[in-house]
Amino acid sequence: MFELTNKDCLLLLGGIFVLIWAISIFCFGRITVNHIEREMEKEGKLPPEWDKGIGGRLSPYAMAIVAKKAARVSIVDDEAIRRHARKKDWYLAVLYLASFIACLIVACVYYYLYGP
Repeated sequence: MFELTNKDCLLLLGGIFVLIWAISIFCFGRITVNHIEREMEKEGKLPPEWDKGIGGRLSPYAMAIVAKKAARVSIVDDEAIRRHARKKDWYLAVLYLASFIACLIVACVYYYLYGP
């Protein structure tokens, strides 16, 4: 009979968190970022020039939405992002950041327990 070891359980948990993170990346990018950038475009503000489709702006957008106030120095326009974010955008940003942190925690635990 097949027996799950602690290592197998940790790998399974990591795989589940990676799938959740992938889904949250897709939803956050398609729903929140598209909405915010369309609203910013109406104001005459363009998306960041340094991100040419690789998705590097997702994390700064999520942190700007979740933070209580806009940062003084940021690579994105925090005030405009917070102004155009809706309630569901906050939930998607929290899901995006929480799933990323969960993946990092599982990866660090796995490396610490079963690494080289």
